Amino acid sequence: MKPLYLAMMLGLTTLVAACGEKAETNMMAADDMAGSMGNMAGDMSDMGNMAMPMGSDTTMAKGTGTVTALDKATGSITIDHGPIPEAKWPAMKMAFKAKPELLDRVAVGDKVAFDLVLKEGTAELTAISKQ
Repeated sequence: MKPLYLAMMLGLTTLVAACGEKAETNMMAADDMAGSMGNMAGDMSDMGNMAMPMGSDTTMAKGTGTVTALDKATGSITIDHGPIPEAKWPAMKMAFKAKPELLDRVAVGDKVAFDLVLKEGTAELTAISKQ
């Protein structure tokens, strides 16, 4: 009877340990994803660790999307945009730095086309127009 009991306990211990490792692995993966993707509620205004061209090279990129917020105090326009292949970004919502005259050209809810300059880990809106 003891060998059967020991085998059963060993089996249960292995299962519990395996379940704990799987949960821990999933939690670590979720933490990594949340850290690199910012707020998982869809607001990607904090670009965190998003891949962008680095170094002294400047890359131009174009995108389309919908204006979701304007912040004249910080000089930013938040756009829910489609994928931007030049930046290797998926579709998301994020805030871009913009000059005051660009903020005056659009309103929340406008569908827009826009140009970006990507340089040394930053993205700045250089042109925007209503579609």
